[in-house]
Amino acid sequence: MYSKNRSLWIWLFVVAINMLAVPAYSETTNAEINSNPEPVAVSPISPVPATEANDLNSSAAPINNTPPATSEMTAQPVTPAAATEVTPVATAAIVYTKPYSVGFDKINTGDTAWMLSSTALVLLMTIPGLVLFYAGMVRKKNVLSTALQSFAICCLVSIIWIVIGYTIAFTPGTSPYLGGLDRLMLSGLGYIKATSQLTVSHLAPTIPESVFVMFQMTFAIITPALIVGAFAERMRFTAMLIFMALWSIFVYAPVAHWVWEPTGLFASMGVLDFAGGTVVHINAGAAGLVCAYVLGPRVGYGKVPFIPFNLVYTLVGASLLWVGWFGFNAGSALAADGRAGMAMLVTQIAAAMAALTWILIEWLVKSRITMLGFASGAVAGLVAITPASGFVNVNGALAIGVAGGALCYLGATSLKRLLGADDALDVFGIHGIGGLVGAVLTGVFADKAISGLDANVALQAVAAVTTLAYSAIVTLIILKVVNLLVGLRIDAEDEHDGLDLTQHAERIM
Repeated sequence: MYSKNRSLWIWLFVVAINMLAVPAYSETTNAEINSNPEPVAVSPISPVPATEANDLNSSAAPINNTPPATSEMTAQPVTPAAATEVTPVATAAIVYTKPYSVGFDKINTGDTAWMLSSTALVLLMTIPGLVLFYAGMVRKKNVLSTALQSFAICCLVSIIWIVIGYTIAFTPGTSPYLGGLDRLMLSGLGYIKATSQLTVSHLAPTIPESVFVMFQMTFAIITPALIVGAFAERMRFTAMLIFMALWSIFVYAPVAHWVWEPTGLFASMGVLDFAGGTVVHINAGAAGLVCAYVLGPRVGYGKVPFIPFNLVYTLVGASLLWVGWFGFNAGSALAADGRAGMAMLVTQIAAAMAALTWILIEWLVKSRITMLGFASGAVAGLVAITPASGFVNVNGALAIGVAGGALCYLGATSLKRLLGADDALDVFGIHGIGGLVGAVLTGVFADKAISGLDANVALQAVAAVTTLAYSAIVTLIILKVVNLLVGLRIDAEDEHDGLDLTQHAERIM
């Protein structure tokens, strides 16, 4: 009897201990949950290691609450501890201000596919689009040289862009005028298959940074290539290469930073340029005009007719430019979305409207319609809609097309005669004037329902004029330096024989 009573007291003692242990463990666990109210920032590419998760799951040993098998034990009710309410912690979205790393799962395959296609389309604008467009308008003895200049610029600027151009243009710097050197030689740009990580730009977080670099490279290529048309048929090839290298670094890259990098001079002020009206067209137009003045007119300019070699080449080139411009404008949405669709639509409308406007004026003034007029008008409309393409609706596109066609026609005819510069292929008349028209009218026709942004006409005009002045001044300085180094212009005899033969020892038979 004593032994049996002793056993009963022992079992009751064990049950009491267990009853005390359950609420004590519950209170300890809740205390641990509430002991760290501060949210812990976890990198999107740094998941919690499996070993750490296992440690969290095994931090408390299970408690054995199994009661003894005895008929003499009376069940005791256990009152659970009051649950402590855990308030969820709100975490703010991280805003990145420079390129960063993400996991493969953060990349949008649709956006990436569209941007790969857009990159190819914009490259198509230079080779072969601009190659054919310009080659068809020059004289037979300069066709090969003119075509080769655009091709050579494509090769040259591709290397300059990865070495220094990209980092100046698209990384934040210590001032609003220039980017930093974080991406010098594309340092830090990465794709690591083993860890499923890659870098993205803060401007295009849904596509690989490598794709963004390539897309922007095509803009850096075509901009100096446009300038070729202003000094066609008279610049030394070596001088052209040196000039384009320096111009890309000291003019194009800084202006791209001002306009497209969020910390840049114009971007921080609220200037709108969706796809490059300021960065590409005003920039190239101003440089082209200065080149035309500094190099002087071609021998015989204004005295003898300069017969284009083959305007079919020019029309085919203009057609390639038109198709490629969809990558230029719609691709600048940096996503396969509705805004890209709107940019594509208004690009088509403005180009068509400007072409019709140009040939209407041509017919009223000259009583004829020309192939060159149609091609020039279409390009004028494409230029004018470029800065506005992501901001305007259909009515805005029609208005910009009319204005671009009419004012660029005047720029390539009356204004050209007034300025007295031999801008051989109307770079300033079409790209400079078209860019200015588009930049200002972006402020007039920008639709906040599309862009979500407010536009300011005065601010647009100030940015456009500032870019024109900067490009003109620095271009003049670069030309003077190049002239001291190698000389800018070929001599009169070589010009008479043609650049194909004198610069490249080749010719079209």
